[in-house]
Amino acid sequence: MRTAAISSTNVEPAVLEGATRRRPGSDFAELVKARLTLLVLLTTAVGFYLGAAGPISYVALFHAVFGTALAAAGASALNQWWERRLDALMLRTRDRPIPAGRMLPRSALIVGGLLGIAGVTYLTMTTNRLSAVLAGLTIAIYVFAYTPLKRISTANTLVGAIPGALPPMIGWAAASGHLDLGAWSLFAILFLWQMPHFFAIAWMYREDYARAGFQMVSKDDETGKRSASQSVFFCMALLLVSGIPAYLRIVNSWYLLVEVILNGLFLFMAMRFLRTQTLADARKLFLTSIAYLPLLLLGLVLTKS
Repeated sequence: MRTAAISSTNVEPAVLEGATRRRPGSDFAELVKARLTLLVLLTTAVGFYLGAAGPISYVALFHAVFGTALAAAGASALNQWWERRLDALMLRTRDRPIPAGRMLPRSALIVGGLLGIAGVTYLTMTTNRLSAVLAGLTIAIYVFAYTPLKRISTANTLVGAIPGALPPMIGWAAASGHLDLGAWSLFAILFLWQMPHFFAIAWMYREDYARAGFQMVSKDDETGKRSASQSVFFCMALLLVSGIPAYLRIVNSWYLLVEVILNGLFLFMAMRFLRTQTLADARKLFLTSIAYLPLLLLGLVLTKS
């Protein structure tokens, strides 16, 4: 049982006596948002594969994925260090390592900084400067733009989607040494996908976000109509943009069948959320978004021209 409370007025979160103890590896995985980093690995690898001309160099692929993973992990750790007091106010984040008192803030800051620097340096040495610059930009936008903007403007979701959409471009740049329309089409797909994904999350946890003072689209959206209508809009945009790789002949025409089916289902779930405006359908939209992305990426890989 916890014997000390965490208050937003504390200089640092209190180290709690008797707090739930976890293995260091588990806390580290939570600090760097391991599941999010895994998604970054996947999108970077797909970007590399689609951007490569000729046989794939698996050594180069490893370098691109590993370096990007280091950068993404560092950005996540720095984000949690920055938001440690706010995380303590939210039910879904108060058991993270720093607010729960299992990790000192300065330790997270050091880990995040070292990982970020290591990622950018590694990409510079093993791939090329363009991919390293994109990784550095990912960290900068995520930590210094998106993170503070969450308390200022609902535009934070749009800004936060930029670093989330950059990993496939890093992979593309690592494979080809440049960025072209193909790379930007992957960026657009990832950018648009994040909108309904995060709108669903934000509405499901709107009270938690409000408790921390985050300015989300779901704020004061008691019925869910605003969040759902925004989700429908971006799903429609995603339906159109997802076909660009086929137009650019990065993939063959079979991809269009995959893309239409997946986007049709995604749009259907968004429209269902708009119609019912229930927590259950918001959760279904969220789960659909999780299934959608890896399936679409798989479709891109299997249908590469």
